[in-house]
Amino acid sequence: MDECMKLEIIRNFKSRNIDVVFFEKLEEVKDRIMELIPVSCTIGIGNSQTLKEINISKLLMERGSIVFDKTLAESNEESKQIKKRSLLTDWYITGTNAISKKGHIVNIDHSGNRVAAMMYGPDNVIIVVGKNKICETLDDAIHRVRDISVPLNAKRAGYNPPCLKLNKCVDCKTDERVCFNLVIIEGQFVKDRMKLFIVNEEIGF
Repeated sequence: MDECMKLEIIRNFKSRNIDVVFFEKLEEVKDRIMELIPVSCTIGIGNSQTLKEINISKLLMERGSIVFDKTLAESNEESKQIKKRSLLTDWYITGTNAISKKGHIVNIDHSGNRVAAMMYGPDNVIIVVGKNKICETLDDAIHRVRDISVPLNAKRAGYNPPCLKLNKCVDCKTDERVCFNLVIIEGQFVKDRMKLFIVNEEIGF
């Protein structure tokens, strides 16, 4: 990632009250998160392949923090309660499906708990994203989440919507659909509530 691109991204997100920090390696993000969040804080975790690579939930719990991660639930009802409690935490950590160089954060969710927490509730939000998810424009970011992120996430979750075979969105109405909530974050009212950690590696989908 060249310096001109970094400066462009920082400038555009800063104008939208979103802080940006660049990292060379995902391991550096793990260390920064552990330094940044006080042990006494409650922490919600959005379901993210990127975060699973650094096992952040386990690390935070081992040091004594209270962590709400729905992927650790033992039943659907427990998962539902964890998703609700995540909306009231001090910090929320998640990945994202795409960002644009112009300063947009774009996601498609199944139930919507992840995007809900990103937008409102937790006092602080950390979004971790690899360089493979940086898009030129908002339209490019939307295309990425529909035609790349959704099929891969559907496969990971054990669903089989038409896009999995067609490699493109057809706005299906099947029970296998996983993309009920398309959300575009264009900025933040509270300055620096949201921190975007961009990693110079291809991670997640």
